This record gives sequence, C-alpha cells and structure tokens, in this order.
Amino acid sequence: MELPLVSVIIPTYNRLDSLSELLESLWRQTYRRLQLIIVNDAGESVGSMKELYPELDITIVDMETNGGHVRARNRGLSYARGEFVLLCDDDDLLLPTHVERMLQEIGDADMVYSDVEIFDYDLEGTTRRATKRFVFAYEHDAAAMRKFSTFVSSGCLYRKDLHERIGLFDEDMYHYWDWDWFLRASDHAVVKRVPVASALYAFSQNGSNMSGMHEDMRPYLDRLSAKHGLGYLPTKNFFLLLEEPEVRERRAETEVLWDGEPIVSRRAAGGADRVDQ
Repeated sequence: MELPLVSVIIPTYNRLDSLSELLESLWRQTYRRLQLIIVNDAGESVGSMKELYPELDITIVDMETNGGHVRARNRGLSYARGEFVLLCDDDDLLLPTHVERMLQEIGDADMVYSDVEIFDYDLEGTTRRATKRFVFAYEHDAAAMRKFSTFVSSGCLYRKDLHERIGLFDEDMYHYWDWDWFLRASDHAVVKRVPVASALYAFSQNGSNMSGMHEDMRPYLDRLSAKHGLGYLPTKNFFLLLEEPEVRERRAETEVLWDGEPIVSRRAAGGADRVDQ
C-alpha cells in the first residue's frame, strides 16, 4: 500500500538562510513522501532552493504582490496534492522523526500538533546556533485554550479535507490566525496534542519574529475574541503570560529530542553535495 503524501505549506519572505535550514530539516525526515510547497510572498527569488535540494519534491509558488503570510498559506493549499497537510513557518525547524510521529499519532483524529522547543540564537555566519532554549509543553485543555493558546502551528499535521468543513485560513487574522484556526478546528473536528517536542520554534529577541511585537496586535485580538466569544484577552508580553498561575498549572511532561546542535544547511555549507544520509 502506498504511503500517504504529506503536503508541507511554507510561506516565506526574504529569509533564504532560515528557509534553507528548514529544508535541510525536511530532507532529514525519516518519512520521505513529502511535497514541499514554498510560497514566496513577493520577496527575493527562492529558486535556488530547488537547486540546493534536488532530491526534494519542491513546488515554488510566486505571489504577484505581498499579501501576507495567511494569504500565502491559502494560495499554497491550492497546490497541495497530499491527503495530509503540514504547516511550517520558514524560520522554524522539524526534528528528523517529526512527520513520521505525527502520522503515527493522528489515528482517528483530524489534526495533531506537537510540543516545541523555543530557542533564541546567535548567528555563526548564516547558521543559527541556540543561545537559550526552553520546552513549551502544555496540556490540551479546551476551555483553557480559549484564554491562552498553547497551540504552535509549525509542525501541525491535519487531513486536507478539514478545509472542506471549516474553510480556509482567515486572511483577516494577520495576527492570531493560528489561534483562530485551532478554535475552528476544535469546534468541528478532533484535535489531539502529541507529547513530543519535535518542532523547534525560533524566537529572536532581536529579530523580526512577529510574535515578539504586540503594539499592533490589539485589534486582531479583539477581532478573535468577538469571532469566538472569548471575552477580554490581555496583550501582555508572551513570556510574562507564561508565568501566569493558570498557565503554569497547564505545564505538561513531554519527550525532548533535540541535542541543541544547529541544523547546518547546504546553503551555509556552500551548496555541498549531500545526497546520502
């Protein structure tokens, strides 16, 4: 029986170095039947990625204008051939057994998501080396998730036909689109947490990570709250929210896999030919 195809949707904008690290992490996956859809949101060309990783099934979609990461994801979905979809930001990483584990765990569920390790980093050339890291693992509590979301979209795997039930990603939710997606999926499908920290979430205090900014996020949080009837939600600093007693109580045990070593891409290694594993 043929293994199911997993379509990986990757929106990107002018981050070739981190994108190439993500592709390296996908090349290292123990599960091989992947279709990678890189949606270039009107940034610099990403054509070199296909040259660096010719073994990977890569589809490049070039947006005509910069429409934002949510619109880019929706555009990428129209090219997905797989039974399953996996989401990943262009600056995050997946450890080698991630896709295989998610497929093993999905069972009768419609969507699964993993725990993550969040890391800050310094650059060694163009390679990111972790300077700080911590495990982000919380119980799957439907009521608590309406107050503070511990869902990380990078690495989540779901059945593509879920979109037939709940529609595409909400392009009006530039911020909190992932929380919105989680709540919509939870209302209409079976969502399951997998207790393994096999996705790595980049959070640079000095970089361009959107989650580090919150001065312009209030209108989107209000829109999310109105859409789902969540009541008033604070826009405190992310790390302060993690220390709130009700959030601390949700911390959970998880399997930690990462040895902390950087993932060196072929781009960083000068395009070295590494077709054997």
